[in-house]
Amino acid sequence: MSDRDGCLICLQDLTKVYGAGDVAVSALRGVNLEVKYGEFVAIMGPSGSGKSTLMNILGCLDRPSAGSYVLDGEDVSRLSKDRLASVRNRKIGFVFQSYNLLPRLTAAKNVILPLLYDGHQHMSEPELHAMAVAALERVGLHERAHHRPNELSGGQQQRVAIARALINSPSLILADEPTGNLDTRSSEEILDLLHRLHEGGATIVMVTHEPDIAEYARRVIHLRDGLIDSDKQNGVRRSQ
Repeated sequence: MSDRDGCLICLQDLTKVYGAGDVAVSALRGVNLEVKYGEFVAIMGPSGSGKSTLMNILGCLDRPSAGSYVLDGEDVSRLSKDRLASVRNRKIGFVFQSYNLLPRLTAAKNVILPLLYDGHQHMSEPELHAMAVAALERVGLHERAHHRPNELSGGQQQRVAIARALINSPSLILADEPTGNLDTRSSEEILDLLHRLHEGGATIVMVTHEPDIAEYARRVIHLRDGLIDSDKQNGVRRSQ
């Protein structure tokens, strides 16, 4: 059982090299990082800084070239692709800029998709639907459970995506530019929702290139040239 006061994400001397020989490119050059349970962290950096590579490794979508990555007490650095997929589904909830909802499915059916890949096939359809509605209720959207994505606004679609990220009670929520496709008002609503989830105990790591978006996090990490350039605690911004 994990130490809930301890380290959820522990990176030690993490490197990622693409290519080999004269064409090798070092995207990460020895990153050391700890994220404790219950933190809300924003990762920033210019294009080419390594933040997308770091996000892919944190999300178990890719493996480091060297160094170690311990997630929730488990060293995932050298796991096979199948094992990484299992870790992703059990421990990580993803929120993407583009929502990634299936257009022919209702909000509820989009939300339960992770359950179908995680050994919940034994559950009845009413049980799965009840879990989906409960997750949608957490994001203030339970009344839209039967709506398809094209019947929802951008902000509502992102709420569905967040409900989907929550459905497996993940150890970590990874949000990659979660407001990138939203207008100002919808962005503030999504950020306030993430803030409330954090207040409720969720651990969130969010990639953004916008300083005003990063202000919603408690801690801001800047990457430059594949290394952590700064790591600062942050005040908390809330929309009015």
